[in-house]
Amino acid sequence: MSSIPATTPGLQPVGHRPVPVSRIGILVRVAALEAMLKAFLERWSITALRVALGAVFVAFGALKFFPGVSPVEPLVEATWGVLTFGVVGGHLALVLTAVIETVAGVALISGVFARFGLAMLAIAFVGILSPLVFFPGELFTAAGPTLLGQYVLKNLVLIAAASVVASKVLRGPMRSAR
Repeated sequence: MSSIPATTPGLQPVGHRPVPVSRIGILVRVAALEAMLKAFLERWSITALRVALGAVFVAFGALKFFPGVSPVEPLVEATWGVLTFGVVGGHLALVLTAVIETVAGVALISGVFARFGLAMLAIAFVGILSPLVFFPGELFTAAGPTLLGQYVLKNLVLIAAASVVASKVLRGPMRSAR
């Protein structure tokens, strides 16, 4: 008796097949393109994010200079009223918010004053997120966030973007990779 089984006609044992040389060349090219893309992104993505973040704040800040244009006017006025114990409200609240947001945006776009712009954004984010604490009934219903609530919550993405920009712009010692 033989302990070696008879092969089934038409079936052959499969071993490792060699990768064709042309496929290896394509993989090397794809890897080189990926490395070029990574280098490009490392060089320009945070700059692009800084400029885009600045543009968003210039655009939304500028709206507040014109009464009746910004959809968050009542919320801005009410938030300033609560944060300043009623000292600042109405049109002054809108103008102050417009100035803070627009100046922060222009500073970020310029790049020269980006650290100042980030400081202005930190101040703005306090006011932007305050309605979550002070006016949750205006921002949320039993069915979920209202349109105004969504408007406020989208700022979480802007805060994350500002954090990434700050990681590049702020001075301090670099941490070593572990």
